[in-house]
Amino acid sequence: MTVASDLPGLFRFVLVRTSHPGNIGSAARAMRTMGFSRMNLVAPHRFPDREASAMAAGADDVLEGAGVHDGLVDALAGTRIAFGLSARRRGVNLPELTPREAAAQALAAAERGEEVALVFGNERTGLENDELARCHAMVRIPSVDDFSSLNLSQAVQVMAYELRIALLGEKLPSPPPLNDEPPADAAQMERFYEHLLQTLDDIDFHKGRAPTMIMLRLRKLFQRAQMDERELRMLHGILADAQRMAKLAGEKK
Repeated sequence: MTVASDLPGLFRFVLVRTSHPGNIGSAARAMRTMGFSRMNLVAPHRFPDREASAMAAGADDVLEGAGVHDGLVDALAGTRIAFGLSARRRGVNLPELTPREAAAQALAAAERGEEVALVFGNERTGLENDELARCHAMVRIPSVDDFSSLNLSQAVQVMAYELRIALLGEKLPSPPPLNDEPPADAAQMERFYEHLLQTLDDIDFHKGRAPTMIMLRLRKLFQRAQMDERELRMLHGILADAQRMAKLAGEKK
């Protein structure tokens, strides 16, 4: 059972390919004012940096504890559910939530003891499709259509605020988990997707066609299923058998 005071530590704010160090500092300040401190940075353009420290305005503990990663998969390791913030609809077919809906789902997951990631993209381009594909849902802040772009730290502030309100609100019974076992974490899922892609190549499933779209759809399918480690092991076994049979068939030819 997760203690209420431990819940903020289960939320991770992940900033991907941040261009301006000042935005990292401003995001740290936005997080700290709402009681959150876990920041992960993916390939930041400049960090650490004096501008980040200046814009943090005292939230130095957030910057000092920030993890820096080369890729999003590493930054998501250990999380069970990830929400990708996007200002506009993308080609990735994900459930679309408001910040308030995402905060409610995130809180329910945290109350089950699961780590949650809020993923924010580059200031100019946002999250790429392959980055969104590693999330379970997309979150859109309902801004006006003719001027929808928020500063990165403003988007962080909106989500941190909604999470804070959810944490302070009247606690409703958490929805039961879809599975008796906790879902596999992001790194385990990524290994499965790599194995799945390789298997599809081995059995010539794509028949010369680009695998990008089918993999995006398969990711959506398996993300929605939220499989546990035992189920993943079973699927790895099925894929391994399919690869073995494909190899035997190739040898006979």
